Amino acid sequence: MTTVKLQDTYNMQGFLSALPVLNETELREARRGFSEFEKEFGEEYTQYSLHNVHLQYPWVMDLTKHPRLLEVITAILGLDVILLDSRFICKYPALKSSDTQENKEEESKPAAGENTLPYVAWHQDMRYWGIAGGPVLSVWLALDDSLKENGALQVIPGSHCSGMLPHHQATRPGNMLTVNQEIPEELVQSEKAVLCPLLAGQMSVHDGLLVHASDPNTSQRRRCGFVIRYVPTCAYPIQDPDRPRKFHATMLASGTDQFNNFSH
Repeated sequence: MTTVKLQDTYNMQGFLSALPVLNETELREARRGFSEFEKEFGEEYTQYSLHNVHLQYPWVMDLTKHPRLLEVITAILGLDVILLDSRFICKYPALKSSDTQENKEEESKPAAGENTLPYVAWHQDMRYWGIAGGPVLSVWLALDDSLKENGALQVIPGSHCSGMLPHHQATRPGNMLTVNQEIPEELVQSEKAVLCPLLAGQMSVHDGLLVHASDPNTSQRRRCGFVIRYVPTCAYPIQDPDRPRKFHATMLASGTDQFNNFSH
C-alpha cells in the first residue's frame, strides 16, 4: 500500500489491520520475553498490569520503535511523533486443555458464565486520554494470533468521524477497561462492526475516536497483544476531570519535538 493510499484508507475508515511488523525471529524473542513476565509476575498480573514497562525493558522499547511499525505511524501522524503510553493486554483461555470433560461441557452451555469472562466494552480511547491538539493513534501488536474465538478486536468503520460519544458505567461484569465504562448500546452501530483478525507478528492501528471493543476469549488459546499509543508532537495534555491522566512514560519516538508539551 502506498503512503497516500494508506493515509486515505485510515482517514476514511479510522483503522488499518493485518499489517506485518515482526519477522519470525523477532516474534519468537518477543514471546520469550513475555513468557518471562508470566513466570515472574503471574498471569493475573500480566493480563493487564504490565503498564509502560518499555521504560524498564529494552526489548519492549525496541518494539515501540520498530522500523516497520514507525513507518506506518509516521505516514499517518507525520514524522514528529511522541510515544505516549504502552500496555500488554492478555486474554487467557477460560478453560485449559487439561480441564475435565465435565468442565468442557459446562463451557458449551448457554449459561457457562460467558457474561463474567474478561471482555472489552464498546468505547473510544480518547475518552480515557486527556489529550488535545492532535489525534491519538493506538497500535495493537499481536504476540498471538488474534481471532474471533479468542476475542479479536472489533471496530465500527468510520465511527471516528462522529466525535466523542457519551460513556457510562458498564453493567455487565468482566469489563477490562480500568474505569469500567462503555458507550450506551443505542449509540453503537453494532450491525456495522468489523472483526480485525491478526496473525502473530501483525498489527492493527486505529484512531483514538474509533468505536471498538472485543469479546471474551472462549477458546483454549491465549490472546496476547502489545498496545502502544502515539501522538504528533503538536498534541498536548489537558486538565479534564473526566479524563484524568498523568503522562510519566512519554518519549520522542520519531523526528524532533519543537513543542515540548510533555517536557514535564
